[in-house]
Amino acid sequence: MKFDDLLALYQDKKRKHGEETYRHITSLLIEAKEIHKKDFANSTTAARAKAEGRIPDHEQSWRAFKGKNLEKLVLHIIRDEVENLGLKIVEGNALERTTNSHLSRELNLVKRALLVDYGSFGHHLPDVDLVIYDPHSCTPVAVISSKVTLRERIAQTGYWKIKLGSDEVTKHIKVFFITPDEDSTLTKKFPAKKGRAIVELDTDGGYVMSEQIVEESDRVKMFDKFIGDLKRIVNGKK
Repeated sequence: MKFDDLLALYQDKKRKHGEETYRHITSLLIEAKEIHKKDFANSTTAARAKAEGRIPDHEQSWRAFKGKNLEKLVLHIIRDEVENLGLKIVEGNALERTTNSHLSRELNLVKRALLVDYGSFGHHLPDVDLVIYDPHSCTPVAVISSKVTLRERIAQTGYWKIKLGSDEVTKHIKVFFITPDEDSTLTKKFPAKKGRAIVELDTDGGYVMSEQIVEESDRVKMFDKFIGDLKRIVNGKK
């Protein structure tokens, strides 16, 4: 299974659900898993495992696929609306894995403006999935981590918010988390689970792609509020 197959499933759901499609990401992933399982059974990875006397581990392969491609799906969903605000968006890996000499001047400047200062231990990029930036000033506006559940990386996201916020050069950068929240960590405001507490206090916001009812707050909202909040940031109202 490839990302294009996942995208085709998304487009099918979009034709059916329209603006509410974001609520059906979990069911989309369930459908995708069945397709991925059939493809995996016929893959060279499965064949090699059988030849070595091992049981092919589809779950491990699926987790890797799901994590990597959820990020790409979020990028696909928000790219046009981000660009309509006069901004651009790029995958964090594009900055991390590409040497400065191979980056465009624009992305080189964005990368430099995102670096976290560790003193004598150097400057390092935060581990984020997506970076939204102003193409005119090449200034990062926001970074996004996108994971299926909060336990996968929410504490790390909170850490990067603290690090970025501790430097005058990077403190303006917003740190967001977008998730289908498959383990329902964000559903209730009180009593708050640990992941919800981190989102509320140590990020600039978490946005949920889920059919579940979420008790919203200033920091935890349904995904359809994301672009509106980003627009307010651009206009200096948040």
